[in-house]
Amino acid sequence: MSQDKPIPDAVDGAELHLAIVAAGYNGELVEALLTKVLKTLHGAGVTAANIKIIRVPGSGEIPYCAYMTAMSGDHDCVIALGVVVAGDTPHHEIIAHATAKALIDASLRSEVPVINGIVVTNTRAQAEARCKGDLDRGTEFALAALAMATHRIELGERLDQAEAEGHKRHGHDPFAQN
Repeated sequence: MSQDKPIPDAVDGAELHLAIVAAGYNGELVEALLTKVLKTLHGAGVTAANIKIIRVPGSGEIPYCAYMTAMSGDHDCVIALGVVVAGDTPHHEIIAHATAKALIDASLRSEVPVINGIVVTNTRAQAEARCKGDLDRGTEFALAALAMATHRIELGERLDQAEAEGHKRHGHDPFAQN
C-alpha cells in the first residue's frame, strides 16, 4: 500500500450515519484499527449514536454483513475492518481477492459506499505497522469513509433532482456538463 497519502478535505460529520463491520480474527489488530477509526470519526463530529458496530467472526464474513447493512438504507457509508496475515497456504490470497470484489459489489449494488479496510499482509510485523504503528491505516479508512459518505449524500441529491426533472436514473447522465 502506498505511503503517499492524499490530503483530505475537512468534513463535518455531525449528520453522518456510519456502520463498521469488524472481524474477530486477529482481534488485537482489528481493535487497534477500530480505535483509530472511531477517534477519527469522533474528531470529525460523528456521534457515537450515529455509528453502528457489527462484529463478525472473520474477514470472510465481512462482505455479507457489509452488504446487508448497506442495503438497510440506514447508513451513509460502511467501513469493513479486518486483518489477514499470510500463513503457509494461499488462503490469505483467496480471502483478500474474494472480499475485495465482494465489497466493491456490495457498494455498487447498494449504492452505499463500502470502504475496504481489510489489511492484508505477508507478516505480522507488517500488520502491526499498519494497524498500530506509523502507517495508520485506521485513520485512512475513516477519512475515506467521511469523504465517500459526503459524496453519497451530494450525488444522491443530484440524482433525486434529476429524477424530479423527469430524467431516468439509468438513461440520462445528470452529471454531464451542459
